[in-house]
Amino acid sequence: MRYFLFFISFFFGVSLFAQEGPRPPRKEKDSTQLERRDRPTSAAADEKEEIEISIKDYKIISHARDTTFLDTTLTIQKEYKYNYLRKDLFELMPFANIGQPYNKLGVDFERTNMFPQIGAKGRHYNYFETEDITYYNVPTPVSDLFFKTTLEQGQLLDALLTFNTSPRLNFSIAYKGFRSLGKYQYNQAQSGNFRTTFNYETKNRRYSLRGHVVAQDIEAEENGGINSKVEQFESGNTEFSDRKRIDILFADVSNKILGKRYYWDHQYKLVRKTKDSSRTEKTSLALGHVFNYETRYYQFDDAVQNEYFGSAFLEAISDRARLKTMNNEFNVKFSNATLGMLEGSLSLYNYNYYFNSKLITEDQVIQNQLKGEEVILGAKYRNQIGGFKLNAEVKYTLSGQLTNNIMKATAQYQLNENNKIKATVHASARMPDFNFLLYQSEYANYNWQNTEVFENEKINGIQLDLESTFFGNLSIDYSTVDNYSYFGVDQNEIEEGFEQSAIKPFQENNVLNHTKVKYSKEFRLGGFALNNTVMYQNVSQANQVLNLPQLVTRNTLYFSSNVFKKAMYLQTGITLKYFTAYTMDSYNPVLGEFYIQNNEKLGDFPMLDFFINARVQQTRIYLKAEHFNSSFGETNKFYAAPNYPYRDFVIRFGVVWNFFS
Repeated sequence: MRYFLFFISFFFGVSLFAQEGPRPPRKEKDSTQLERRDRPTSAAADEKEEIEISIKDYKIISHARDTTFLDTTLTIQKEYKYNYLRKDLFELMPFANIGQPYNKLGVDFERTNMFPQIGAKGRHYNYFETEDITYYNVPTPVSDLFFKTTLEQGQLLDALLTFNTSPRLNFSIAYKGFRSLGKYQYNQAQSGNFRTTFNYETKNRRYSLRGHVVAQDIEAEENGGINSKVEQFESGNTEFSDRKRIDILFADVSNKILGKRYYWDHQYKLVRKTKDSSRTEKTSLALGHVFNYETRYYQFDDAVQNEYFGSAFLEAISDRARLKTMNNEFNVKFSNATLGMLEGSLSLYNYNYYFNSKLITEDQVIQNQLKGEEVILGAKYRNQIGGFKLNAEVKYTLSGQLTNNIMKATAQYQLNENNKIKATVHASARMPDFNFLLYQSEYANYNWQNTEVFENEKINGIQLDLESTFFGNLSIDYSTVDNYSYFGVDQNEIEEGFEQSAIKPFQENNVLNHTKVKYSKEFRLGGFALNNTVMYQNVSQANQVLNLPQLVTRNTLYFSSNVFKKAMYLQTGITLKYFTAYTMDSYNPVLGEFYIQNNEKLGDFPMLDFFINARVQQTRIYLKAEHFNSSFGETNKFYAAPNYPYRDFVIRFGVVWNFFS
């Protein structure tokens, strides 16, 4: 965070400089065009040709190499993603302060990562994984500035600049800085996410390279929630309208995530054949190498031992978990215009998850380290046959103890320009995250080693998606999970009635089945629109180990129109979000994880937001009154987790601004 002000100054300076160059004239939607006179014609090198550049030339490339372009429109989907995570939060329930954990309203069991992670999932929502990093290919420099107010003494800024030194070499540099004090005591959160990327291709297109460097820190105070929720919060007593007067459980408790990653992916084409009349590549054979090195660090600090978590070895608590991983993948890729793309790979994955020292108790010796390597064989296939798109990927562990296999296959068919259907099957078998297998803490009950006890989590699933401009979008997802891993309360080890003194990892021996049906559709009449998303879930399980609401819905009624002689595009409306009551997971600050509780049902309350958004050229302006119905009733019963209230009514403002040069 010490670099926060520097990056603000840097990016605003770059942005102001960018304004001095030619700015794209505004046209309808995203038909922005630039003229550039820097490319000689093949006939006469001294004559310069006008090159027309549209907004679609500003390309954004995902980790999976899917390409989109910079979008400066204002839509209702942009409204849903205008938040701290910059993603749709439909299946998440945020805590009172920005930057704090999110409880789950829905689950997706499909795995994208083959290997276990360090854990502390409740603290990783703002952590940029390898799959979250995007790359850029732009004809001229462009910057993207995201700003939004937070809750008390802080701001949120995500600034990105991307540029090229030649048509074949592109760079980007970005920093996301954030701080929010919060409305409750000891609830401050802050984070800093630095990212830089590069991608390069030689003139003959034989060699290509892309990579990124990421450094992140995510810090938060943990107050444990409110201590007297009935008298001070639910009663609606005006004396406690100032939330800082409400008693909380902890002071001087905090946790932190630190991470650094170095990644590059490059390939060289040994065989490359094209037709003379086309630049389309018909056949190629390439050798590739992917390198990924990452260090990750989870820290929990408690200034004074708290009986809430049980007895401790030391008076002051300072827990540290570290994970170092290195992955080297070597691949061979064959591509043909008719046969499709076939890739084979061999990976060597090294891991070292460790604590400072061994723990020797009367019952067992808990090691301080899990270290080893995995050898993985993989294959990918991709092809398009008429209206069919086929994708398949499989990885299998030849040697190692963490992972067995992971598989995914997708078939997509374009019925017509308005209707598309897609079917996906996935299966995986791997060990749960490292903090399930081994953990050490100064709190006596937070020490375990389950490497000889826990088995691979086995997940099998199938998903069917229908996208239709007329009927809407429908998704049906069915998954089965064997050896489901979760955190829960060991009733035999509770100390003095404090349930969080007995949190342990468990595995469910029975298979659980999860069904999720999600439907979205927007209805329009003139400038008015009603956008609806509804999700139904059902969990079939022998024991209550996975708790989810049966129904989640979000409905937005809004109006859109050009105003001021089309100088501004205005969008305003009201969003209702609601989920049925269920036994919401509780949150544990020591682990940074949620755990199962089956005593208290929460939910069944509406959340209403009013918003006014506007677009002026490449600038989008956002104004929102969040949860404005929080003071409508005589009692307050809106929670994000047991003892953790959802936020009260607050007005927040922000902008997203793109500068072209």
